[in-house]
Amino acid sequence: MTVKFALIAAGLLIAAPILAQDKTAAPANDYNNPATWLCRPGHEAICTTDQRATIVRADGSTSTRNWKAAANPKIDCFYVYPTVSLDRLPNSDMIPGPEETAVVNQQLNRFASQCRLYAPLYRQVTIPALRSALIGAPMAGIDRELAYADVRDAWRSYLAHDNQGRGVILIGHSQGSGVLKRLLAEEIDGKPVQKQLVSAILPGTNFLVPAGKVVGGDLKSIPLCTANGQTGCVISYVTFRDAAPPPANSRFGRTQVPGMKVACVNPAAIGGSSGLADAYFPAQPNTLSEQAPTTWARGKQITTPFVQVPGLVSAQCVDRNGAQYLALTVHPDPADPRTDLMPGDIVQGGKVALDWGLHLIDVNASMGGLISAVAAQRSKF
Repeated sequence: MTVKFALIAAGLLIAAPILAQDKTAAPANDYNNPATWLCRPGHEAICTTDQRATIVRADGSTSTRNWKAAANPKIDCFYVYPTVSLDRLPNSDMIPGPEETAVVNQQLNRFASQCRLYAPLYRQVTIPALRSALIGAPMAGIDRELAYADVRDAWRSYLAHDNQGRGVILIGHSQGSGVLKRLLAEEIDGKPVQKQLVSAILPGTNFLVPAGKVVGGDLKSIPLCTANGQTGCVISYVTFRDAAPPPANSRFGRTQVPGMKVACVNPAAIGGSSGLADAYFPAQPNTLSEQAPTTWARGKQITTPFVQVPGLVSAQCVDRNGAQYLALTVHPDPADPRTDLMPGDIVQGGKVALDWGLHLIDVNASMGGLISAVAAQRSKF
């Protein structure tokens, strides 16, 4: 678990007073100003964090997987972060807090081995605002158009001043994936810039395609990825435990849109169904969550920021009981000193929130597969 996960869990569980926000007092951001970005070339401090991982094998042996950013990558990554802001406003301000800096460490920075990183700040709908909606009392002033307009303006600025014809990968999660889905539909799909799309990685959102097809739902001409190395396509999925599939009231993995299904592209097996999950789990415990800290292996102290447990978890795209999702299965071994538990649930009042699934680890649990997919794609640009 991570600071990011702790903050999300805290935001869902702790009521916070919401301040009024005047929609008329929201001028457009100047994305030529480096201060409006979390990450971009020349403004990289937040994006150069330690990404080393301890590999814990089934026999209990360990080693360190080192990591470094690419010296001169040929493609770019444009990232929109998920709902993390704890600002007590319907929409966040443009001052990054520890939650924004933590999430790029968890979800974006490892991609620097493949691409230049661009991550705009945006006035997203906040965790306190989300919580108010979840308890059935949404506050006035939530402005999803403002969040989208910020990302759209950042994208247009990036294209005008930084892209220079380079291939680009769009990466999001949760609210970020939803915003990017709209950006793809309005700014990229069917337009000349589509030829520069390496791929779009959109976990943690219901990305819709017609049943039995790979294109034609949320996007008209950009398909799902169906083969390793394929470019100009979308990788999207929502994650649940195999033993805890999406319930009837699930917010992910189910749709009421006639003829549509929720896309599932498995990063562990692009174009296939099942494979071993190449996860990069955060090594440090979540001190604010009700979920117990994870002891990754008996007698082993993890000193790197991330941990890998190869072979412990598999991932499979399933279509079951009207739900489509990426099912993670833990394969315990009594002789294996490693944990038989996998963190990632949202726990409220001692009870797992099944309707969220493993939303918190959508990216971490599939990170290695995503990096491998991008490595295969960038060779085409």
